[in-house]
Amino acid sequence: MVFSSVLVVIMKTVISEWSDDMSFCSTLDGHRLVMDAESSFGGKDRGPRPKMLLLSSLGGCTGMDVISILKKMRVNPDSFRIIAEAEIAEEHPKVFTKIHLTYEFKGANLPHEKLKKAVDLSQERYCPVSAMLRKACSLTYEIKVNGS
Repeated sequence: MVFSSVLVVIMKTVISEWSDDMSFCSTLDGHRLVMDAESSFGGKDRGPRPKMLLLSSLGGCTGMDVISILKKMRVNPDSFRIIAEAEIAEEHPKVFTKIHLTYEFKGANLPHEKLKKAVDLSQERYCPVSAMLRKACSLTYEIKVNGS
């Protein structure tokens, strides 16, 4: 019996269209997203900056992983948030040089070992945004439960 592997490539397309000044509009999965620069760079501050959207995408991606894993473990936090902090190079192209994520959970009956397992699985296996950014800069993370 001979087995062969087939590589399936999935293509995704996003079109970003110039509106005016420094403003661009993208349509993603049927949702409209406006990006703009601050006024000192010729924009009118009508939307977030593209580079900061990377941090938002990182938080959303890993957060969805963690919540999905915790639900399977029957762990239900009352609240959960991810704080993404990034260091930015001083010289152009002013890329992120370090990103640190803080996973903050609040609630009763939150076993630290299960929270850690969910976060580690997201960071080490599931989150494609983390995997891509880790190739470009240092990415670290920590877990805080009920404020500590």
